[in-house]
Amino acid sequence: MRQKIVAGNWKMNNDKNQTQVLINGIKEEIKDLALENTRVIISPSFINLESAVKNTEDSKIEVVAQNMHQAKSGAYTGEVSADMLKSISIKSVILGHSERRTYFGETDELLAEKVNTVLENDLETIFCFGELLEDRKSDNHFNVVESQLKNALFHLEAKDWASIVLAYEPVWAIGTGETASPEQAQEMHAFIRSIVEKQYNKEVAENVSILYGGSVKPANAVEIFSKPDVDGGLIGGAALKASDFSAIIKAI
Repeated sequence: MRQKIVAGNWKMNNDKNQTQVLINGIKEEIKDLALENTRVIISPSFINLESAVKNTEDSKIEVVAQNMHQAKSGAYTGEVSADMLKSISIKSVILGHSERRTYFGETDELLAEKVNTVLENDLETIFCFGELLEDRKSDNHFNVVESQLKNALFHLEAKDWASIVLAYEPVWAIGTGETASPEQAQEMHAFIRSIVEKQYNKEVAENVSILYGGSVKPANAVEIFSKPDVDGGLIGGAALKASDFSAIIKAI
């Protein structure tokens, strides 16, 4: 049975004190929730990961990294390796976010290398992918999504998918105020599950969690999460306020 997941990607926001205040607020908001078969995840900036891990040890919150370099070590100024993350008890990494693809030129081929490194280090990845507005308007969105998955993930063996969480993010609905309708989200999530099943088998497809990442808010979370192939959300702006993030968690 696949898990429900609500993951907050904080991006380049919050200094050390703000990070602790936000974590404490979320902890307080969700302390009485049962959260059966549901994971709550936050992803602060690199410099705040270790303190975040320590502050969530007594809670239901997991801390993950926003990115990771594919090499074990070396002359890669400003980068962070899997060993560095593991040394502070990080067990999961977000890869392929549209902002990494757009602003830092990350390709499917590079992301395939990063995914390999994640698996070699017994880590988990929340793997992001999704189409641009022009792809959606030209009715090419299914082809784009299928290509991204094939290029970055379909070289893996079936067993590797136990360490993969998928996060579909229509790029045109990130930080724009636009949101795919619940029906559009379900349509794409069902398509994603179908191509995973075609490549592997029904068991892999049914067990992989597929998150929706496109301007999820307290006002629309219940309807989006009610769709059968939507297993939760990768939350951006709404994850930066404890009351909003907790409301989304409660909607799962």
